[in-house]
Amino acid sequence: MRILLSNDDGYFAPGLNILAQHLSKVADIVVVAPERDRSGASNSLTLDRPLSLHQASNGFYYVNGTPTDCVHLAVTGMLDQLPDMVISGINDGANMGDDTIYSGTVAAATEGFLLGVPSFAVSMSRHGVQHFETAAKFMVSLVERYQKDRFPPPVLLNINVPDVPFEQIQGTEVTRLGKRHKAESVIKSTTPRGQTVYWIGAAGSAQDAGEGTDFHAVSQNRISITPLQIDLTQYSQREQVNNWLAR
Repeated sequence: MRILLSNDDGYFAPGLNILAQHLSKVADIVVVAPERDRSGASNSLTLDRPLSLHQASNGFYYVNGTPTDCVHLAVTGMLDQLPDMVISGINDGANMGDDTIYSGTVAAATEGFLLGVPSFAVSMSRHGVQHFETAAKFMVSLVERYQKDRFPPPVLLNINVPDVPFEQIQGTEVTRLGKRHKAESVIKSTTPRGQTVYWIGAAGSAQDAGEGTDFHAVSQNRISITPLQIDLTQYSQREQVNNWLAR
């Protein structure tokens, strides 16, 4: 197995390092990640300047761009052959519900998926993670399962892991995305030079977190696995819009 690892927290992030340590025991690993924290970068590509690729002392490669840039550069220009899998993470914090729209972690996996590679995004259930090892151990077991019984492509899975010791995990659950309340308002402040600036407010609390959602699974100490797709078409409104235009 050849696995490309990336993330959105940066090549120095502890979650990425722990994941690489564990997966290197069962696969050939190449790490290509952003040179700095690019959380919230979503699926953005850098088109206004060239990208540069450097290698850190630990062997990880880093790019002065977004998570999507990293995977795109690696798959289409850096690697000699297509990887068998792309894994993005382990993210310091959850990517559930509406978070997936903004998430750089999910975006890196999405780029692998769009390039024809089975891809997985893996995140912990909260910030300030204490148990990255739990997610790393699970991802090793997932890779080993895939080696023995390959899931038919294409596949894009969003995985969220409770931040508890591995022994306290209560299994896995295939889920759907929940939904959050709208985000909190921006925070307005003033710099020492008198300039008005704004900080993006915190994400909203869970609104749709019932049984079957990613929020609910994680709250029960189960690992949430949500299959994702890219088609944003609102099929139920096509006829309605067509009738509206025909009036």
